[in-house]
Amino acid sequence: MKSSILSALSSRCCRVMENQSSISEFFLRGISASPEQQQSLFGIFLCMYLVTLTGNLLIILAIGSDLHLHTPMYFFLANLSFVDMGLTSSTVTKMLVNIQTRHHTISYTGCLTQMYFFLMFGDLDSFFLAAMAYDRYVAICHPLCYSTVMRPQVCALMLALCWVLTNIVALTHTFLMARLSFCVTGEIAHFFCDITPVLKLSCSDTSMNELLLLTFSGVIAMATFLTVIISYIFIAFASLRIHSASGRQQAFSTCASHLTAVTIFYGTLIFSYIQPSSQYFVEQEKVVSMFYTLGIPML
Repeated sequence: MKSSILSALSSRCCRVMENQSSISEFFLRGISASPEQQQSLFGIFLCMYLVTLTGNLLIILAIGSDLHLHTPMYFFLANLSFVDMGLTSSTVTKMLVNIQTRHHTISYTGCLTQMYFFLMFGDLDSFFLAAMAYDRYVAICHPLCYSTVMRPQVCALMLALCWVLTNIVALTHTFLMARLSFCVTGEIAHFFCDITPVLKLSCSDTSMNELLLLTFSGVIAMATFLTVIISYIFIAFASLRIHSASGRQQAFSTCASHLTAVTIFYGTLIFSYIQPSSQYFVEQEKVVSMFYTLGIPML
């Protein structure tokens, strides 16, 4: 009888492990579970998404069609607009489909794909904001060397380096996630497959994933953020040395919109990832995530 019990337990464990490793889909909790709010949220988010796509597409077309805008600053701005469109599309489109169809699931492959594009476009946002800050630093602090330092070959190299680095990071996280086993009832407490909520569902050892997530995120965030901060410190000192009030105003005005975008972008990211892990903050994090995946690209 003892051997039969052990055999039954062993068979059950095998079935559980098989189910964990062969999970086919996840359940996305979404922004709100209230049916009354679903259609209102759908209308609001759809309008924001269409405004985001239209606005950023018009920026790209305007820059591409006007020869006067074929400068490094607008070159990076056009790429930033493209990345903003990709960041929003990789997360919000699935949420809109889920709200409309009331089918809040995403396939295992779809979840990994969405995670890859979200990580790639999110990191590209950070890199391009840093590149634009460096461009403003060279333009204001070293105007005579600007055409030499920010020549087209250098801009193309910076762009290629940004894409290569972000793809390496996104692929690394995605491949490590694909190696994990997941519980059968995988409910993601988010409206898209963000890496942290998905890791919480794993039945495997996630220490390597968490270590690399902390390392990569820390290095990218610190490197890009310090680039922005140091660039603007030099810009501030250079602007204060300008004797003309109109000259100082012009120097600050060229950086105002970019500095605002940087403040909102990094502010929401820091708030999202340093808050405690509780049910209240999980719900709050979804709102913050919606802001930097849809609100910031729209603005």
